[in-house]
Amino acid sequence: MKKKLNIFVYIIIILSLISVSLLYSVFRYSPFFYLQNQTKEPVYFGATFMTMNNPFFEVINEEIEKEIHQRGDILYTLDPALNVEKQLEHINMLIDKGIDVLFVNPIDNTQFHEVLLKCKEKGIIVIAVDTNLNEDDYVSYTVVSDNYMAGVLAAKDMMLQKESAQIVLLEHSQTISGSLRIQGFVDTISNNPNYQIVARKECEGQLENAMPCVFSLLDQNISFDVIMALNDPSALGALAALQDYGKTDVLVYGVDGTPECKVLIQDGKMRATSAQSPYSIGQESVKAAYSLLEGKNFTETVKKIPVQLITEENINQFSLTGWQ
Repeated sequence: MKKKLNIFVYIIIILSLISVSLLYSVFRYSPFFYLQNQTKEPVYFGATFMTMNNPFFEVINEEIEKEIHQRGDILYTLDPALNVEKQLEHINMLIDKGIDVLFVNPIDNTQFHEVLLKCKEKGIIVIAVDTNLNEDDYVSYTVVSDNYMAGVLAAKDMMLQKESAQIVLLEHSQTISGSLRIQGFVDTISNNPNYQIVARKECEGQLENAMPCVFSLLDQNISFDVIMALNDPSALGALAALQDYGKTDVLVYGVDGTPECKVLIQDGKMRATSAQSPYSIGQESVKAAYSLLEGKNFTETVKKIPVQLITEENINQFSLTGWQ
């Protein structure tokens, strides 16, 4: 009887340890946990991306947040929803909160001088994420994809697919990253008169804006057989408009490598996307932030993450359910 009782007690102890371990893993990432259990003064980080409506920025933020929480520090992430005035207001709020580091993905590069100057005066480290800032003197480090190459890769593939083309560009010219992608595409075809740009439309990289842009071109009976979109959400908007019109003879290019677009590429409904790695961008951004906090100086202050073109021919090399 005593032996059976000991075995029962042993099982209860094991189950209790497992329960404690599970509870720890669930709550270890909560700010409350860290505020109650850290042995050092936390470092405070702020992050503002142009919109959290784009899953690309969600993944970047998650990678940043994961590392910050593991170190017992605090991250405030604010969503300006493509409103530049709100983004500037958010940055001022973060400065007032006493952040040590700011991760910023600007909506409009032309309006950041004042807040960046304020960051410099306060000694705040500024990390530009996914796109450059015009005010390089106030930016400590920049992590971007090779955006120009993303456009070049799309253009080269298009030229292999078609001997001539009438092209629509879906743009977000207020961001350097978006402009570089389109510029890479345009520069690659510039010396060949067989490739003509018939329309350029501003869509802010948003599905809900790209869709009516393409509708308007279709309504006007403008002839085109290629769409180069600055990112995957705008490519998805273009595809939705084309599908609504029953138009299936247009090659659509995007930039991102979203799971949704990879599925469409596999199904033959989209030609290609120049794939970025939001995981790498997030990891490199937070790595640079901690290095700067530790006093490290960089000889190169811009980190470019390589891109790769995903097409129907190589889609089997990539996961359809996640990012790169």
